[in-house]
Amino acid sequence: MAVLRRSLGAVEAFGFSLSIIAPTLAMAFTTPLTAQSAGRAAPLAYLIGGIIVTLVGLSFVAFGRRVAHAGSVYAYVGSVLGARFGFVAGWALLLMYVTLLAGSTALVGNFGAAALGHAKIEGPHLWFVVAVLSAFSTVWITWRGMQFAARLMLVLEGASVLAILLLAIVILTQVPLSLQPFTPEPDHGWAGIGYGIVFAVLSYAGFEAATTLGEETRNPERSIPKAVMATVIAGTLYYVLVSYAQIVGYGLDHVQTLGRASAPLDVLATRYISGTFAGLLDLAAATSALACAIGSLSAAARMLYALARAGAAPSLAKVDVQYDTPARSIAVTGAVNLVCLFLWAARSDAMSYSGNIVTVGTLALILVYIGVTGALAISAFRCRHPIQWLIGSLGALLLLWPLWNSLYPAPAWPGNMWPYVVAAWLALGAAIARLRPSLTLLDVTPPKTRPASVGELEPPRSIAPSSSVNFRRTI
Repeated sequence: MAVLRRSLGAVEAFGFSLSIIAPTLAMAFTTPLTAQSAGRAAPLAYLIGGIIVTLVGLSFVAFGRRVAHAGSVYAYVGSVLGARFGFVAGWALLLMYVTLLAGSTALVGNFGAAALGHAKIEGPHLWFVVAVLSAFSTVWITWRGMQFAARLMLVLEGASVLAILLLAIVILTQVPLSLQPFTPEPDHGWAGIGYGIVFAVLSYAGFEAATTLGEETRNPERSIPKAVMATVIAGTLYYVLVSYAQIVGYGLDHVQTLGRASAPLDVLATRYISGTFAGLLDLAAATSALACAIGSLSAAARMLYALARAGAAPSLAKVDVQYDTPARSIAVTGAVNLVCLFLWAARSDAMSYSGNIVTVGTLALILVYIGVTGALAISAFRCRHPIQWLIGSLGALLLLWPLWNSLYPAPAWPGNMWPYVVAAWLALGAAIARLRPSLTLLDVTPPKTRPASVGELEPPRSIAPSSSVNFRRTI
């Protein structure tokens, strides 16, 4: 039977996670949403969000050093609470990856059309055409192999990040600086910051994606934790700096204008550098969105592959014999993306569609992060490891803050419907897990993983013998 190939290193794993959090796209897309909630204190929301996500990241690192699995949270939560709970956690993360794929695909069209507009190429449905073309291209790139895709994503995202950093530096050298963005604004208060953290967490969404490469990475017990934490730390520094530059660039008294902006970086680039550079930033945002789409499709396909292989739908657990990629899972996930584009995005605009569908995934993601941190706390309590218990417990408790603020007060229509959509998705996953009593966790922990020391996570007790799956290592 064809299997996933271990051909990736720490750099590819880092590039994979970095491309999915899509720093350039996040600053072009989520900063206005965060500013609407937190006002001029948006950088503070990103900073607090980074601290929370760091605790979540440490929880992923703790599990990643013990378990290497394409299903990531499926294996992490399942190793502590059993295969069924793990399946629901993986099912929820699958929803996040699929919605992130859908939203980023539409944003490729949005920013791609804007970049073409600077070249005098326009059309009434140009963004949709670009989005559909990008949907097909992501499937082709992902099918060709993870090493090729990861390196391409790293190049695309790296170039766009440098362009945004240049803009931020130019802005900070031309405007008066202030510490007000790091204090709550009276009109929004801490409640506004709490809701802003929801969008800040969205900006970090996917930092854990490298964990889905557990079966394709050399020395995953070392490479993947490094990639996860490097992504969180780099993302936090970048988000705080660039969001601060946007706030002071628009002006502390014009934050509402930033909150209504559909292309804030375009406006700032035109104001502080030139219209030509603004066109380049639109292109950079489009390439960042494309990298995010490639990464999201790759992660979603591997999660679907892991859930299918565990017994949910064995027919989808097929690996391409030429490229060693989960072919059928890629095809199914790509098809779902196209269906969403034609049935939903075509009736809306790119920004509204992306904002709505990604919000659905963010709610699911917060629940996943609570599940992982909670599982770490339970496991650490069992083996009397107080530091890991504190990390897991504190992470889970802090995540309740943005979760509560995303539910109460209830958002306006259609945002008030998204919690019910997530609840229905989780109920469907629970039903599948119950109807598939043979669900198993395949032991794909690296054969040379170091033995656990006193106080470390207890060995997974519900994982099947390693003889059930063989994985090929390549140089």
